[in-house]
Amino acid sequence: MRQNTKASYGSVARSLHWLTALIILSNIALGLWAERIPLDQMALKVQVFSFHKTLGLAALVVALVRIGWALTQTRPAPVHPERRLETLLAEAVHWTLYGSMVLVPVTGWIEHAATDGFAPILWPLGQGLPLVPKSPALATVMAQVHHVFAFLLIGSVVLHVAGAIKHAVIDRDGVLGRMTRGVPAGRGIAARHALPALVAVAVFGAGAAYALATAPRDAAPVATLEQAESEWQVTDGELGFAVRQMGSTVTGSFADWTAAITFDPDSGTGAVTVTINMDSVTIGTVTDQAKGAEFFDVAAHPTAVFEGTIRPEGAGYVAEGPLRLRDQQMPVTLPFDLTITDGVAVMQGQAVMDRRDWQVGAGYADESTVGFQVDLTVALTATR
Repeated sequence: MRQNTKASYGSVARSLHWLTALIILSNIALGLWAERIPLDQMALKVQVFSFHKTLGLAALVVALVRIGWALTQTRPAPVHPERRLETLLAEAVHWTLYGSMVLVPVTGWIEHAATDGFAPILWPLGQGLPLVPKSPALATVMAQVHHVFAFLLIGSVVLHVAGAIKHAVIDRDGVLGRMTRGVPAGRGIAARHALPALVAVAVFGAGAAYALATAPRDAAPVATLEQAESEWQVTDGELGFAVRQMGSTVTGSFADWTAAITFDPDSGTGAVTVTINMDSVTIGTVTDQAKGAEFFDVAAHPTAVFEGTIRPEGAGYVAEGPLRLRDQQMPVTLPFDLTITDGVAVMQGQAVMDRRDWQVGAGYADESTVGFQVDLTVALTATR
């Protein structure tokens, strides 16, 4: 029988129940595993997280179908309505379980949509969400909410299973048979109360409040470099880069850097020394990994330095010289455009680099996880 009755679950409800259970338990295992994979196995970590996110969306779809079906069906009554406290707790757990089935994947999806590149969802429909901006701060908060709600889901599952075992082993009242074989149990008579739903709402409210209170705050301010003495003083500028990660373009930037510039507008020649505070890098949710030993190794190499000579080339200019990054030094050629008006110079340039030249991400020997090519962009305004 497909339809529910007051004393049993129909075949559709039972099938959706066990499909949901299979997906949720599998995804809990994937999520816990992904969290524990060390950063030096980043390729595996990214792959497992991608499967976790994809299965999470599948869980959301199944949960919505299940809820939609339940809204059209008779809800089988509790077998022991006279046990009021037990019935209240069981109903509250059910409400919490249903809420978790929706809120856990939704918060995880928002976290994912607020970031760029890391562990993509394995589907062709894009990685973003309408109205969700790319925001590391939002991603951090939603990650914490997702984790707290995930533990509420785990707790609800544990209580739900414990209740089923009690009914099967201690009470022997046929409750488990209602969901496994569709056999009727109980009298099918019970009053409905709003209190269990209110308890679940209170649980989620407390969980959200805890998540917001414990979400990581902005890191301590990074020590800044002293302003360089220069013939041309930089008044504004941006130093950014882009790299492909898991097939998506991820952008980052350095907030703290200095440039000592000498330049003769008449001859178009000069020199530049750029010092970069590597601890000022940001690249979305993978900033900490970027600072780690596998990539920029900020702890051992806190600064990078480019020393270039400037010369005209074609309609523009070129800055060419060695870049010392990590413990490697390799030449870089940076073509750029320059305009000078009333003593104010505006410069924009781009360079293409290969991260392997500086042993950045040396453990990533192919481009399936992190691309080799890094696109550097520089823009600055300077006055004399």
